[in-house]
Amino acid sequence: MSRLYAIEIDETDLPVPSPEMDQERRVAVFDLEESNSFALLDGPEGPYALRLGMTPDRRARFELTGRDGSDAAAFTLAMGQLEQAVKDYATLCDTYVDAVKSLPPARIEAIDTARRDIHSEAARQLRALLAGKADVDEPTSRRLFTLICVMMQSE
Repeated sequence: MSRLYAIEIDETDLPVPSPEMDQERRVAVFDLEESNSFALLDGPEGPYALRLGMTPDRRARFELTGRDGSDAAAFTLAMGQLEQAVKDYATLCDTYVDAVKSLPPARIEAIDTARRDIHSEAARQLRALLAGKADVDEPTSRRLFTLICVMMQSE
């Protein structure tokens, strides 16, 4: 399967992220560049460079180029289906940060489990949204969801 060799976030029209969101984004980009599985279904073989952004109407914009700089594909995905997951995930992330400061380990673990479950379900939904455009594995969809989540929270 093909892969992404570079990931760039298009920050056009996005406010400056909080330090926590910026850290999440940097970790997700690093993880994706280290390991991913991404293949266009109707386009040239990879590897690809991905420029990921958000349109003014809250769609995720994927722009892919080949290693030689040639255009490989460009498409948008409506994010309405993921909006609730983004909100829930953000809430649980905030709750987790607060919990680590004062709650017992069992409660922290329960919050973290709920956070991971929402993240996994949202990644599954993102894979379904990508169906017909690209084939990605579960770890790649999880990291892409993290990036989209950070961008949607920044709006």
